[in-house]
Amino acid sequence: MSDRETQPVERQLPTDEARDLLALVRDIAQREIAPKAAEEEDAGRFPREVFTLLSEAGLLGLPYDPEHGGGEQPYEVYLQVLEELAAARLTVGLGVSVHTLASYALATHGTKQQQVEHLPVMLGGGLLGAYCLSEPSSGSDAASLRTRAVRDGDDWVLSGTKAWITHGGIADFYTVMARTGADGPRGITAFLVPGDAEGLSAALPEKKMGLKGSPTAQVHLDGVRVPDDRRIGEEGQGFGIALSALDSGRLGIAACAIGVAQAALDQAVTYATERRQFGHPIADFQGLRFLLADMATQIEAGRALYLAAARLKDAGRPFAKQAAMAKLHCTDTAMRVTVDAVQVLGGYGYTADFPAERYMREAKVLQIVEGTNQIQRMVIARHLAGPESR
Repeated sequence: MSDRETQPVERQLPTDEARDLLALVRDIAQREIAPKAAEEEDAGRFPREVFTLLSEAGLLGLPYDPEHGGGEQPYEVYLQVLEELAAARLTVGLGVSVHTLASYALATHGTKQQQVEHLPVMLGGGLLGAYCLSEPSSGSDAASLRTRAVRDGDDWVLSGTKAWITHGGIADFYTVMARTGADGPRGITAFLVPGDAEGLSAALPEKKMGLKGSPTAQVHLDGVRVPDDRRIGEEGQGFGIALSALDSGRLGIAACAIGVAQAALDQAVTYATERRQFGHPIADFQGLRFLLADMATQIEAGRALYLAAARLKDAGRPFAKQAAMAKLHCTDTAMRVTVDAVQVLGGYGYTADFPAERYMREAKVLQIVEGTNQIQRMVIARHLAGPESR
């Protein structure tokens, strides 16, 4: 058997602080996350204690203002943190991405008073967030959502059902998009809803093909009353906030996808150098060597694409098209690479004795969440050719 060890990804990081941060994340991932990943995913167990640890380490608010408990890290660093976490366990990497997405509205569109009151505990106080846009009848067509918020004095009363909510039922706060006006995108407003609000409940988690440790559930709002000071932004501004958040969130999904793909490649290379057939390691056979080379090349291309988009965002330049490209390419890459990793392992790849089959099942959902890859193609095409003629 080979004594080859998986080498850390060679990363281009802007500062010594960022290098130290990635070393810390890699250490936490190797000690606290990866060893339990297979067992806990199989059992469908959400690792809340890991998120508490990440919060204590300052890793749940990396791209936000330090004045409110954030880490003031550029997106090109934050996304590489997500990649490391997702490589160890997608439930954790995706969970951090969703929490960051749920914090986005308040961090970017909240009033100063709202940010001072809520952000420190959201970013560094051990809380966990969820983002509520999709509904049973409005997924890709998010602007047709039906959850309604009605003004009642100084309060708003929210009623409706949200669907496919990551952390549904366990989140401490929900960023909820609800209709306060007429049909269409201009009638939607954002609200910050406490997880223990009266009238808020969650259905049983969905039974999913993969990512079983991350609860995904419908969230019901039955006359949930929130004060007006929990409205984020102006009335009717919610859909714009939601789309802006998704541009950033898609980069998080892209980074998570590359993390899963990298983990699958590492597994495939290790197995190929250890497994012997016909008197040689199977890595000696050209057909398999070329397969590994293609997998590695696709991963590097995906990493470069999401980092290029992140650097545009960090520079304050438009990046929506590049975010859609990164989400599309990286998640498609994760699907291809994980399928190929199963093939490298042969029959063993189809068993739960190795993580390759779990990576393959998990990769599929990344092509769907935060805008299907068909939607990403529509976004990219609109940037290239303008809106569709109707």
